[in-house]
Amino acid sequence: MNTASRDGRHQRSEQSRQRIIDAMIELIQEGVLEPTAEQVSARAGLAIRTVFRHFNDMDSLFREISRRMTARAQAIVGGDPDGDSAEATLHDLIDRRSRLYEDMLPMRLAADALRHRSPFLQEDHARFVDQARRTLRDACPARVIDDTQGFEAVDALLSYELWMRLRREQKLSPRAAVAVVHRLVDAVLAEGA
Repeated sequence: MNTASRDGRHQRSEQSRQRIIDAMIELIQEGVLEPTAEQVSARAGLAIRTVFRHFNDMDSLFREISRRMTARAQAIVGGDPDGDSAEATLHDLIDRRSRLYEDMLPMRLAADALRHRSPFLQEDHARFVDQARRTLRDACPARVIDDTQGFEAVDALLSYELWMRLRREQKLSPRAAVAVVHRLVDAVLAEGA
């Protein structure tokens, strides 16, 4: 087999792989939290055996989706939060996280639904929580970091879980939800002043 044939086959294989990932993401974003291999293959326009040839287990597919979502999250959140004071930096972080949570909502719901049976999703969630806490620690005023309860309160207020409650259970708009988070964080900051 010549080099051109091998390169063409490799390119077609990579295109199929990307179509599978795209199909899974599209289905999740449409509200299908646990897409089946049949749904993914139909959406990708590929035979089901092609799906299994490229991804022999769901964790390998989740890993690829996570890479894409991490890049997307980085584009939304950008670099380190900024502001002319520690409080302003913290409020910038609130705005960034709110945009991230809103954008990633369907993917997060799917990950939550599937995490109990996926070692990769469990590890990925733990990494996300750890990174979020480190970013928060860097953004918080020193007096909040020194106050263990204050820091834990702010961490809880900036959590995805609170965002979900505000958006789904309390049915607030994204704008109203972020305003509530700002107000709650301001109350914690005022208490510790």
